[in-house]
Amino acid sequence: MNLRPMLAKDLDAVADLESRISPGPWTRGIFRDCIQAGYDAWVMDDEADDLAAFGVLSTGAAEAHVLNLGVSPTLRRRGYGRKMLMHLLCRAGQLGAERAFLEVRVSNVAAQQLYRSAGFHEIGVRLNYYRNIEGREDALILSLPLQRDMHFFKEG
Repeated sequence: MNLRPMLAKDLDAVADLESRISPGPWTRGIFRDCIQAGYDAWVMDDEADDLAAFGVLSTGAAEAHVLNLGVSPTLRRRGYGRKMLMHLLCRAGQLGAERAFLEVRVSNVAAQQLYRSAGFHEIGVRLNYYRNIEGREDALILSLPLQRDMHFFKEG
């Protein structure tokens, strides 16, 4: 697995993957804006150098927000999502965040299991937060206290 910062050359592949895995996908422009705004945006390639996962993190005021995390459907349940999540949390701690937050679709049980296994706990619900084919879907708000010396994942 090769983990590296997301670059402009990755935007088409990331947006394509996002469109295949999300009922309300971010556009290429949203990912571009995240990079331009200085968010921590990462991609992970598999052994064949194909896009396996991506993650976007924002930090500020001692808080981090996992804005988006996606894994290729053909590579799920192989540790890519967990490694990306752990990397984002480690980065958040390095950048001075004391707490991480994220939203997850109420229907996305697999993602909820991943986040809870990493120590996240539910602190609320955002009604009608996500778009989907049927209209709107609620999001669970999850939170995790962080430590600055978190070492979940080493790059390279």
